[in-house]
Amino acid sequence: LRKMGEGTPGLGALDGKAAAPEACTVIEEVGSTAVGALTLGFLAMAIAAVFMIMKATSTDAQRKIFYLINAYVCGIAAVSYFAMLSGQGWIVIAGCRQFFYARYLDWALTTPLLLFDLSLLAGVDSVTLASLVGADLFMILGGFMGAVSTLTAVRWFWFLFAMGMYSLVLIAFTGTFREALYCSADPVRERGRLELYGRLAWLTVIMWSFYPLVWLFSEGLDAFSVSFEVVAYTITDLLSKVGFGFLMVQGHEFLLATPPPPPPRAH
Repeated sequence: LRKMGEGTPGLGALDGKAAAPEACTVIEEVGSTAVGALTLGFLAMAIAAVFMIMKATSTDAQRKIFYLINAYVCGIAAVSYFAMLSGQGWIVIAGCRQFFYARYLDWALTTPLLLFDLSLLAGVDSVTLASLVGADLFMILGGFMGAVSTLTAVRWFWFLFAMGMYSLVLIAFTGTFREALYCSADPVRERGRLELYGRLAWLTVIMWSFYPLVWLFSEGLDAFSVSFEVVAYTITDLLSKVGFGFLMVQGHEFLLATPPPPPPRAH
């Protein structure tokens, strides 16, 4: 906690006084533990992005696109973490909490790229992918609008809206994407690709499910401190982005983009 006008140790020169509501005399901001988490997040994402670029330059065209996509995912996240570490990309929300909207900009760019990765592996058609990206962006919008809402009822409306959009993402991962994969892959000859998709999809489902839990107890119920919130989001980000990338590296030989099935012919 700090009083208005005091500096923030470990962060940039951005002063909370400019963004804080007049009613806030004390703003809850990140502590040294959270600054350490942001530093770790930035370094890990930046190193992973460079590693993915190196992998992309040393592999064939079929696999290069997977590594390039993940390089962008980690690179965008690294920029986001650098901004937060520098004291940028935040405002003060209800409860006089420091709120990093930079995360939401990161997620709005990186989560569609992760969906694109999985769609290439599963052989999902572009219409299905576009529909899922739309649900994903609405999910992120709902989380952001809920976080900045000052009315309790409105905040929980946006949270439920976001969870409804997330349920569509879960259905796609465990249903639509999986069905497309099994329709395009030989279960005997391409067992490795089926298993790789399963690992990536379940990692994504499990880790993405932690985001609303952290939101619920931080922006939602104000039960987690800002520092604990930052640490929790950082761990989840690292596993869902860097962890995703290194699972891809482990399954390198099975990284083959599957063409979507042709549209049915008119009779």
